[in-house]
Amino acid sequence: MIRRPYRPGQHGQKRHTVSEYGKQLQEKQKIQYIYGLNNRQMMNLFRKFNEKEKLLSALEHRLDRVVFLLGIVDSPRIARQLISHGHITVNGRKVTIPSFSVKIGDIVSIRPESRKIKLFEGLQDKFKKYTPPEWLRLHPEELKGECVKELDATATEFPFDVTLVGEFFAR
Repeated sequence: MIRRPYRPGQHGQKRHTVSEYGKQLQEKQKIQYIYGLNNRQMMNLFRKFNEKEKLLSALEHRLDRVVFLLGIVDSPRIARQLISHGHITVNGRKVTIPSFSVKIGDIVSIRPESRKIKLFEGLQDKFKKYTPPEWLRLHPEELKGECVKELDATATEFPFDVTLVGEFFAR
């Protein structure tokens, strides 16, 4: 099969420009897909955090995102599943809410009862090759990680434009 750089059909090769609203909508959908959010959660986040850096920090400090960034699982969706099923603890207490906000000094680990799950087999070998972001510290021998500092949103590259999404919700 050949992948053509234009849309299928008789009108596919005509110029197609995306409107400003369309660009904003695409950026909003990127964020929703990456973080697993719905429209209401997105709207509440943009109402609560009026600064770009605070919003990005809040998104990255969600428990499901931290579990994924620590390298405990291979995808954010698996992280959400494990959290909601009670396999992850924060500071020794079971947390079943994927949107739980991880603060500086919080220790995220796998419950001792859950370490026998097939998904966690070979995790220590995987940790030896993996390096988490600088704001997270990984303790591979204990199968846990720690949030050591605040995320520097200006130094981190994101695959979306938050200002366009802010404009979308400001309408």
